[in-house]
Amino acid sequence: MQNILIRADSSSKIGLGHIMRDLVLAKQFPKSSITFVTQELKGNINNKILEANHKIEILLSNNKKELVKLIKRLKIDLLIIDHYAITQKIEKYIKEKTNTKIFVLDDTYEKHNCDILLNHNIGANKKRYKNLVPKHCELRCGYEYTLIRDEFKNLKEDRIIKKKPETVFISLGGTDNFNLNITILKALKNLKIILVTTHANVNLPILQEYIKKKKNIKLYINTDNIAQLMRRSDFAIITPSVTAHEVIHLKIPFILVNIMPNQSEVYAFLKKDFLHLNKKNVHNIMDKVNIIIKKYDYYINKFNKGKYNAKQ
Repeated sequence: MQNILIRADSSSKIGLGHIMRDLVLAKQFPKSSITFVTQELKGNINNKILEANHKIEILLSNNKKELVKLIKRLKIDLLIIDHYAITQKIEKYIKEKTNTKIFVLDDTYEKHNCDILLNHNIGANKKRYKNLVPKHCELRCGYEYTLIRDEFKNLKEDRIIKKKPETVFISLGGTDNFNLNITILKALKNLKIILVTTHANVNLPILQEYIKKKKNIKLYINTDNIAQLMRRSDFAIITPSVTAHEVIHLKIPFILVNIMPNQSEVYAFLKKDFLHLNKKNVHNIMDKVNIIIKKYDYYINKFNKGKYNAKQ
């Protein structure tokens, strides 16, 4: 049995996406023994790892020597790294000390010392990794490698497409550090709203107070039913993250809100075809909503384009 160690963190500050996508990736190794190694950061979702029946090892820091010691103790065959702070130099150090096979998740075209590299973002281009990875490195790039959760793959019924959209799905990540949910909610008018967030959202109390008397807003916290909630929606307001892959999978038109620097590659690719804005002008969201309502058929038809047809 192969021993796999997955190095990733989650918190209110850095977000939850790394752990969530690694849980999907872990399912690709059903016959392996999988251990997640992470830190106990504020707002983490380490409970999700345990719920998935994986083992957890807690690091006191992001020290490379501590990680190497753990790799040796657990006799790891494959180290999966999904962490921006683990650089090519650290990967090289780990290789020299352990000779462990290294699998890296990358979405910002950084230099790596690894055996396998996964960039599962739509539009990812393996040619851009020339001179960034060793020649023997196996590159897995693009939509065909997108890490889609089972709840999306297992939907049996197609979404009902209405002539006029009236329900919007909103997900700006599990943390919403910039409190953009409130700004968007204040701007939206005459729409039914499905809003998804988590307990890691530091602005959750403010959000809950705001929607108390808003009958058109349904708030879901830490839900495991996101695919069904999306399916009930006519369009979405989302970040250029894994959520973008999910709405594309369900063929739901969307408006992108660019928030984090590490999402810039997906944002640059999708903004050519879909409505978009950034966190500085998110108060103008209603202008984009009016466009998507007026040209709904146009944005629905975007999914008939070849580059938005999933190959899974």
